[in-house]
Amino acid sequence: MIAEPNTLFDKIWDRHVIKHIEDDVFLIHVDRHLVHECTSGAAFVTLNNTGRRVRSPNLTYPVIDHILSTAPGRTGETFAGGREFVHLIRKNCAEHNIELIDYDDSRQGIVHVIAPGLGIALPGTTVVCGDSHTATSGGVGCWAWGIGTSEVAHVLATQSILQRRPKRMRINFDGKVPEGTYPKDMILYLIGKIGIAAGQGHVVEYAGSGIRSLGIEGRLTICNMSIEFGARAGFVAPDDTTFEYLANKPYAPKGRLWDAAVDYWRTLASDPGAQFDSNVDIDSKVIRPQVTWGTTPQDVCAVDAALPIPTEFRDPERRKAAERAFSYQGLEPGRPLAGIPVDVAFIGSCTNGRLSDLEAAARVVKGKKVASRVRALVVPGSAEVRKGAEAIGLNKIFEEAGFEWRETGCSMCVAVNDDFVGPGQRCISTSNRNFESRQGPQSRTHLASPATVAASAIAGFITDEAGLRN
Repeated sequence: MIAEPNTLFDKIWDRHVIKHIEDDVFLIHVDRHLVHECTSGAAFVTLNNTGRRVRSPNLTYPVIDHILSTAPGRTGETFAGGREFVHLIRKNCAEHNIELIDYDDSRQGIVHVIAPGLGIALPGTTVVCGDSHTATSGGVGCWAWGIGTSEVAHVLATQSILQRRPKRMRINFDGKVPEGTYPKDMILYLIGKIGIAAGQGHVVEYAGSGIRSLGIEGRLTICNMSIEFGARAGFVAPDDTTFEYLANKPYAPKGRLWDAAVDYWRTLASDPGAQFDSNVDIDSKVIRPQVTWGTTPQDVCAVDAALPIPTEFRDPERRKAAERAFSYQGLEPGRPLAGIPVDVAFIGSCTNGRLSDLEAAARVVKGKKVASRVRALVVPGSAEVRKGAEAIGLNKIFEEAGFEWRETGCSMCVAVNDDFVGPGQRCISTSNRNFESRQGPQSRTHLASPATVAASAIAGFITDEAGLRN
């Protein structure tokens, strides 16, 4: 009997089902559990109150990243508002015999940057974390998704999680991506086309020549923002690019185990004829640099395109949301974003805090100066990224241009630390969310690629590489 063709997700799912509980609910084995200081405290309280222990400390990877100061020379105590969280995760890890990646560890960084960067996330594995952007790691071919605090406690205690089987979506980016267009532009363009709810109930496989042409760090950026159109997870089937990226990573298999792993990883692709619940096709050739104008990632357009008129939206709710967004952002419908002054330029986050992101920004910045009215900062996504950038002199390029060169952490992306955008200030940012007050109370956020953020910092207003040259 010939087996039906399976999607990549089907293959990973089938290997991780422990038990079918009821209807479409299953108990799933978790291969890697990532933990950070902001969502783990309550989970450990649950464990302690019920007398439970962490089942698999060796499969649990805690890191301090969200509430940590990124000021030069920082310690775990620099940001007063974060000290309790830092002390608590240290205490919990010590009591449960878990190795903590602390602020001064050479492995430290944003949890979603270090997971693939250290080889913790591997093709075909299941990876969870109490953070929605866990989907980032899908760029190396794993099923990675964010979970709630009660689920964090369940995984700590059992190394498993209850899940409903999601629907499967395939998104094909076909065609050559134009010069000057980056992965961040690709994912923003997609969300602008399909909306912020299109992925609800789905896991997404990204495919097509536009995806295959990307390095792993670009794929990680794409997968990171799967959450922003409602999907639970996004991933790319592993290939030779994946294997080259993971070779010799600290937590990756070695020797014969590596060879055996690669042999298995090569089987992780959707079979010809595999059926998806939905398919989306995107023509990569038409994508230009994108910048968001509103307060959701679907509020996006090309830098030089005219902003929409709210009355153009047929859906009354969409029209109402656009009107509110224009009011909050202080923008005028019908005019382009290009030329709008910015106060802050932020390069970093789990979306765009990797070495290739900093290299792209540095190419734009080199030999230029940040506009006098702009505060510009670069926050590497991990200690490894920071070390690599400094080894090739990127920090000097940024500092000579007038950027702040910061320590590693989530920084302005989430603004629960001492990096934030002031009320009414306008920030162009490489992060993943532009909700109201996301980067600080009453702050205004425009999402863009590292190159576009760098160009805007130099110009003092929203522009892209081409606009800066002209």
